[in-house]
Amino acid sequence: MMSKQLKLGFVGLGIMGTPMAGHLIDAGHEVFINTRSKVPEGLASSSAVQCSSPQEVASKADIIFTMVPDTPDVEKVLFGDNGIASGLTKGKVVVDMSSISPISTKEFAKKINALGCDYLDAPVSGGELGAKNATLSIMVGGDEGVFEKVKPVFELMGKNINLVGGNGDGQTAKVANQIIVALNIEAVAEALLFASKAGADPAKVRQALMGGFASSKILEVHGERMVKRTFDPGFRIELHQKDLNLALNSARALGVSLPNTATAQELFNSCAAHGGKAWDHSAMVRALEKLANFEIGQKA
Repeated sequence: MMSKQLKLGFVGLGIMGTPMAGHLIDAGHEVFINTRSKVPEGLASSSAVQCSSPQEVASKADIIFTMVPDTPDVEKVLFGDNGIASGLTKGKVVVDMSSISPISTKEFAKKINALGCDYLDAPVSGGELGAKNATLSIMVGGDEGVFEKVKPVFELMGKNINLVGGNGDGQTAKVANQIIVALNIEAVAEALLFASKAGADPAKVRQALMGGFASSKILEVHGERMVKRTFDPGFRIELHQKDLNLALNSARALGVSLPNTATAQELFNSCAAHGGKAWDHSAMVRALEKLANFEIGQKA
C-alpha cells in the first residue's frame, strides 16, 4: 500500500475498468467512481464513493482516470454535459486509459492543459485477465514529471509501465500493439485450423508448439480458446475492429501499407456480419473455419 492516501477518480466501469478501479480501492485510496450503466456489485458495496456524473468525480478527485470504449466516448466524458472538464480545477491530472485515436488524444490534451491541468494517455494491454491480476502493460504519453507523479498508481494496475513519449504516443504504441495482437491471432487460428484439418489433435499440437519458437501469449491463451471453443469476451471483436480502423486510417494518412492488418480486419468483419461483434477476438478463427468449411476439432 502506498504511504499517502490519494483522492482518485475512475470513470468507466466495464470489463476492464471494474477490476482496475478495484485495485485502487484495495490499496486504501479514496476513490470516486462513475459509469453510464449500473455500478458493478463489487464496487457498489466497497468504500468507493458513487458520483452522479464525471463532473462530480473531477470536482472531488485530484487524479481522474477514464476507461471507456472509443474516441467519441472519451470526448463526451471529458467535454460533454457534466463532463470531467467542467469539474476540474488547476493542478489536477486527467489520465485516459481507453484505446482511442492518437490525433484526437493530442487535441484533448491541449484542451485539458488550457484549463491548467495535466493529461496523460495511458492505454493498456493484457485484457480482462491482466486487469484482474494487476499485470497490465501500460503505454503512457505525456510529460515525464506528470508520469512520475502518477506512476505509483499505475503500479497498482500493471507491471510493464513505460513512458513512450509525448501526448498521443501512448495511443500510437497501443495501435501498434493491436496490429501485432490481431496478426498473431490470425496466425494461431490458421495454424490450428490447418493442423486439425490435416487430422492432428489441435490441443496436442498447441501444447507441442508452446515449447518452441512459435510460443506466445496468444497461442497460450487464445489458442486454448480456439481449441475449447470458448468465445465469451475478454476483448470484444467490435473493439478490435475499432483499433484496426485507427491503424488503417492512420496508415493511409502516413502513406504506409498494412496489407496483413487489412486482411485481419476483413476476418473480423466477417465475424461481425455473422452476429459476432460481441465475441472474443480469438473467434476470428470462425471466419477462417467458414472459408475452410471445417471447424477446429471436427473429424477430418
